[in-house]
Amino acid sequence: MSGFGNEFSSEDPRCPGALPEGQNTPQVCPYGLYAEQLSGSAFTCPRPANKRSWLYRILPSVKHKPFTLVPCGNLTENWNEVEPDPNQLRWLPFTVPKSTEKKVDFVAGLHTICGAGDTKSRNGIAIHVYTCNSSMIDRCFNNSDGDFLIVPQQGEILITTEFGKMKVEPNEICVIQVILNVTVLIFCFVSGQMCNIRCICFAGANGLANPRDFLCPVAWYEDRKVATGYTIINKYQGKLFACQQDFSPFNVVAWHGNYTPYKYNLKNFMVINCVAFDHADPSIFTVLTAKTTRPGVAIADFVIFPPRWGVADHTFRPPYYHRNCMSEFMGLIHGHYEAKEEGFQPGGASLHSIMTPHGPDADCFEKNTTAELKPERVAEGTMAFMFESSFSMAVTKWGLQTCQKLDKSYYQCWEPLCSHFNPNWKPSKK
Repeated sequence: MSGFGNEFSSEDPRCPGALPEGQNTPQVCPYGLYAEQLSGSAFTCPRPANKRSWLYRILPSVKHKPFTLVPCGNLTENWNEVEPDPNQLRWLPFTVPKSTEKKVDFVAGLHTICGAGDTKSRNGIAIHVYTCNSSMIDRCFNNSDGDFLIVPQQGEILITTEFGKMKVEPNEICVIQVILNVTVLIFCFVSGQMCNIRCICFAGANGLANPRDFLCPVAWYEDRKVATGYTIINKYQGKLFACQQDFSPFNVVAWHGNYTPYKYNLKNFMVINCVAFDHADPSIFTVLTAKTTRPGVAIADFVIFPPRWGVADHTFRPPYYHRNCMSEFMGLIHGHYEAKEEGFQPGGASLHSIMTPHGPDADCFEKNTTAELKPERVAEGTMAFMFESSFSMAVTKWGLQTCQKLDKSYYQCWEPLCSHFNPNWKPSKK
């Protein structure tokens, strides 16, 4: 179904009339279902800001054995396990387990790269990479610590949620709200990045990410007993817990509300760009934003750099040299990023921390200071993205050491930059 933040309703066509008429909690629900509310905001939030959905399910989600602590693997929110590193950081493509190797599913393949903040105060951000070669069988995952924004880079994934199914391919993104059960099926080995935040659509009446292009699933259920036990894995306060039940949690026959998972195809982003001179603020490339309590300041903006026209006159067109009060974590889904055509590879990443200088490499600078300024296609066949955050993010031990993908030669791409200063330069006569 199409829309962003809409009031949706859906029922599996196998059970027509499963949604109660005129009320949420009838004494007896149609088909003998249980009514369960999923709240994404406090009851006291004003109605325009209130997020909730009603689910009508075969058994309620409360029917499970107690949770017990399980190993977290490389998923962490310990931001102090290694010393901070203010350098420009770049990672080569992360290793994806082959189909012939040990089976690694979506949860086992989660690795935290960086983050900041605290799950107990529900204020923070975490960025993870997932690499896996196996589907989740009779187990699902939910996250009490925030929403997951998932950016596939290699291989499509089929995500089953309590609201229905979504197939998400590279060049698409999806958002899974806090505490929703999901299971991830894969068709080959896959990889991608994830951000643990809560998102809203960016501002504007038209252009950028249009609300009609966001898609949420339709109701689908399975009434399936699992005699060997179905495992639910819960991320809670930065730790993983597991419990058992004897039935599939994807037993929602019908639902209605405005708190739903959704996906979005990045090719639908209506790009805005400068048509005269200089650069507009990069906020023109924002797809989704997660707000802080300070107006205009984000926990994270999800920004993309899609194919577009470059037409600015008497302008250095690539991204400018920059020191930022925000942290910039970038990834490349496919293609070649315009400011660094070598070294920054699909499946890799970079982090330019708060006030860490960054910008085009030497080759890019030299080429674009002498280029003929004519209309040209920029980033053709490319999709780069950024999580920009007001948090000063710490890199994990896995990100700095264990993964062994940190490109320690990254700084060298700026070493050839030389001075062009000419104290005898004179302005041209008009």
